Amino acid sequence: MSRWINNWMRFWRRLGEAQCWRQSLRQFISCSNRPHPDPPFTKLRESVPTSSLSQGRLRAVRQRLLLLVLTVAIISGCSSTAIEQGTTPVPEASKLPCRVIQHTMGATCIPNNPKRVVTISRYTLSHALTLGVKPIGSTSHNSPKELTATYLSDEAYLRNLTEGIKSLGGPYTPNLEKILLLNPDLILSWEPAQSIYPLLSQISPTVVAPWKGWQDWKESFNFVAETLGKKEAAQQAWNHYHQRIEKLKIVLGDQYKDKKFSVALINLNGMIMTYAKNSFLGSIFDDLELQRPEAQNVDTPSGAINNISEERLEEIDGDILFVMTLNDKSKKSFEKLQQKPLWKILKAVQQGQVYLVDDGWTWIGSNLLAADAVIDDLYKYLVKTP
Repeated sequence: MSRWINNWMRFWRRLGEAQCWRQSLRQFISCSNRPHPDPPFTKLRESVPTSSLSQGRLRAVRQRLLLLVLTVAIISGCSSTAIEQGTTPVPEASKLPCRVIQHTMGATCIPNNPKRVVTISRYTLSHALTLGVKPIGSTSHNSPKELTATYLSDEAYLRNLTEGIKSLGGPYTPNLEKILLLNPDLILSWEPAQSIYPLLSQISPTVVAPWKGWQDWKESFNFVAETLGKKEAAQQAWNHYHQRIEKLKIVLGDQYKDKKFSVALINLNGMIMTYAKNSFLGSIFDDLELQRPEAQNVDTPSGAINNISEERLEEIDGDILFVMTLNDKSKKSFEKLQQKPLWKILKAVQQGQVYLVDDGWTWIGSNLLAADAVIDDLYKYLVKTP
């Protein structure tokens, strides 16, 4: 599809060049730009007798002369147009009706104050909501379920913030017709959906937020803040996050100074995975100065460590283990795992330090609203009240 679009755009560029050529050709043939009258070629031909041979040579000379003049005329016409365009005074950036944003797919001039924003992916949606911007439409998870139902059940930390937002399908193949009908003035997409950028950009100015994995959540948020012109709101959100981190560190004190904190997720397919140091959760534990098991205290390309088999369960062991589930199927897989002999010999299991996080979507939310909810959970699990 993208190849077809590129060919179509190349056709229109060539058509523009052809229009320039035709305009110069018409000007030359009509001689409308020449101040002098047409030369009396006809009278000259009538007054000078020539042989058939000389007529052929004369015809060839005239054809070459015509070709030369045509070439000069076309170049001059196109060049003068380019020069005139190049000398047009450029208004100051503050007076432009749009702002130029550099992003993954290039540069896009977007409205200074977008009012009808569409987000592609739950990450760009959550970033926008954090900044006080409510999109008119957004994609949900990996299925075109109703957005409100999906987010209220799977990501309760968003509460009622998604009410009224139109569901636009999945984050990789959104419903383009629905997006078009919403008439957005800005589309906030994300890097995994860059293949549909040519289509989205035909609907409305589109920018593509960086996203190669969970390790990009902070960069992605700052990019969305810059795009929406919400740098002050972003700074306030970061200040709130860091203040909560510092307060929790004070409350925890030295109680967990030598403890290793492990996290494990039972995904939608029942597979076990964990999160590395450069993930969303890893960054929160790092900011809290809480230690991680050696197997998880590493950076990975995506921020995750996938497909942990039962024989490798020691990779999720620690002094304290948080196990996240995502839905009923995920919970059933965890219940089966608890019956396995290799599970029962884990240190955290034997010491009774396993905590079930049944709202796993929150713990992998990768945005500041989710981080706030994770901090709430850590208070609940770690702060012992008399």
